[in-house]
Amino acid sequence: MIRMPKSHPYCLPRVPRLPLLGAVALLALGTLSVPAHAAGEPATTAPSPSPGASASTAPPVVTPTPQHMTSAGPDLRVPERVHLVLGDDVDAASTDVIERALTSAGARHLTTSRAGGRDATAASRGHGARLTVVAGSIKDRSVADALRAAGGTVPDTLAAEGYSLASRGDSVVLAGNDGDGIYYAAQTLRQLVTGKHSLASVSVTDHPAMPLRGSIEGFYGAPWSHSDRLDQLAFYGDIKANTYIYTPKDDTYLREEWREPYPADKLADLRELIDQATAHHVDFTYALSPGLSVCYSDPDDVNALEEKLGTLYEQGARSFYVALDDISYTEWNCDADQEKYGAPGKAGAGQAQADLLNAVQHDFIDAHADAEPLQFVPTEYSDTADSAYKSVLREQLDPKVVVQWTGTAVVPPSISLEDARAASAVWGRKVFLWDNYPVNDYGQTTGRLLMAPYDKREAGLHEALSGIVLNPMNQAAASKVALFGGASFAWNDEDYDPDRTWRAAADYLADGDPATARALLAFFDTEHLAPTFGDTNWQPQAPELNARLADFTEAWNSDSPAQRKAALRKLATYAEVLAGAPEQIRAGVADPAFLAQTKPWLDSLDVWGDALNATLDGLRAQLHSGSGDADFARAADLAEQAAAFTTIPDTTRPQGPVKVADGVLDTFIEQAPKM
Repeated sequence: MIRMPKSHPYCLPRVPRLPLLGAVALLALGTLSVPAHAAGEPATTAPSPSPGASASTAPPVVTPTPQHMTSAGPDLRVPERVHLVLGDDVDAASTDVIERALTSAGARHLTTSRAGGRDATAASRGHGARLTVVAGSIKDRSVADALRAAGGTVPDTLAAEGYSLASRGDSVVLAGNDGDGIYYAAQTLRQLVTGKHSLASVSVTDHPAMPLRGSIEGFYGAPWSHSDRLDQLAFYGDIKANTYIYTPKDDTYLREEWREPYPADKLADLRELIDQATAHHVDFTYALSPGLSVCYSDPDDVNALEEKLGTLYEQGARSFYVALDDISYTEWNCDADQEKYGAPGKAGAGQAQADLLNAVQHDFIDAHADAEPLQFVPTEYSDTADSAYKSVLREQLDPKVVVQWTGTAVVPPSISLEDARAASAVWGRKVFLWDNYPVNDYGQTTGRLLMAPYDKREAGLHEALSGIVLNPMNQAAASKVALFGGASFAWNDEDYDPDRTWRAAADYLADGDPATARALLAFFDTEHLAPTFGDTNWQPQAPELNARLADFTEAWNSDSPAQRKAALRKLATYAEVLAGAPEQIRAGVADPAFLAQTKPWLDSLDVWGDALNATLDGLRAQLHSGSGDADFARAADLAEQAAAFTTIPDTTRPQGPVKVADGVLDTFIEQAPKM
């Protein structure tokens, strides 16, 4: 077995559960459209529609799925003139999302006033607006009254980051439990636009199930660019993720030179990232990794660590993290630790780390009232077995410190509530999941994008987890597919549907264009395989394409000419979708980073699509004239060309030929002449 670099030490996987057939198996041939609403959403009795309003009463898909959302009747009409009534705690980012949502729904003239001590909807009088949008704190009586008047509900308990939203008749009210809640209400409003001049009438009461949701840039190999990170932070706001852990392996000031101050230019970049995170209601978490050289018993090293964190605090960071994962506890870094903690080993390492972490929590975090609790990834992080190391930390680590855990393996095929409860018990607190999906920095992922739905995580995990962050791919933009699902699961794991959310991610990247979303889902299917750090895969490759090819093969083997012709027509329709997907994606996806980072895979799929069509030409000729040799030869040549595309140098690790529906499409093209 190849020894991997220690961005996260990999261990042997458990036997995975049976893989799920992907969401694309639900596509109609060439006619996929992203679902218009989530199945099973309850609906209230609808009032009579207003003139010009849509008759639709089914709520649209909103991701993450709200805890409670019901229809309030037909879509309300959005006129060209809309008046906004904003509370004092509605920040610029929330205002911007609200205004962009209304503009996309057809509003052309937006006037604004401030809410203040009276019926908020009355503030629109005199502005000539036929629609009033009120946004503010639910603790503001005028906002709460407006919410009730619009058919909304004021919850008994105001959960952090929660909100209530009501849209009915001539008013829309967004009432946040706090500033984050107002922002998330605005993100929901953005998804309620159902057409030109129409907005869904709904009543929503919502809050996240887990307090920590987002990503950890903790992969090995080519790091994200500064522009990648800025884009990711804006994206996290859209999907209601609130956490970004900054720990790129290329930043030597995090690890090898952790004691050294940042140069001015690097510090300026960090300040820009922190500002971007704050603007989108994301906590920028700064992770320092001192374990390779720290002397735990040296007060100067403890002070150096706290001073480094203090530098980031001065730049605006309020969330901090100490990483002690990629180190050995078979030796100390200084003689003083041997004298204080004895011979190196699990118990001694646990005691030394507890002392260091408690000092940082007590002397630095507690000394800054607005700092979040310290986060920490331990040296033992990927199992639930007790040990002398875990025992010391469980008993002595400050209970405020948040402990990370990667599951029952470093790349786990599944995570159950039982697993998480066991981890929480062994650490003496709810654990914070570092999920190594869709990270592609280890041997089994060579040449792969990992774009299957976020799946195999059990509903109810919020009972044992304080949150989830996903470790993404070297390709930041392509990672959005999995991150979309991870954030949705962490928000509402009880009503998480991987297929529905996968489709919503495609719709997001397609900016609502059905043809582009269809093409993206076909592309995602060819990059569906998700390996573990072993010989098993926890997500299958190309389940939709594989199912179609299996159906075709069964029909072809029937020896019925009519069935063979029908099977050819059916598969040819999907082959055209697959072959046309790269061109449609290039034309319909507006994100240039997505197109640039997926280019080798799209280019390869282009040629694989031609190879599949040539194969079908050969089968067609075989059916009609008895020989398709020329077409099969052309298909084999195209398959060889398609397999020759490689990853972009210096952008991913490991490098290698790109994989597109491998084991499925290539196998079919090779075996078709013998059918």
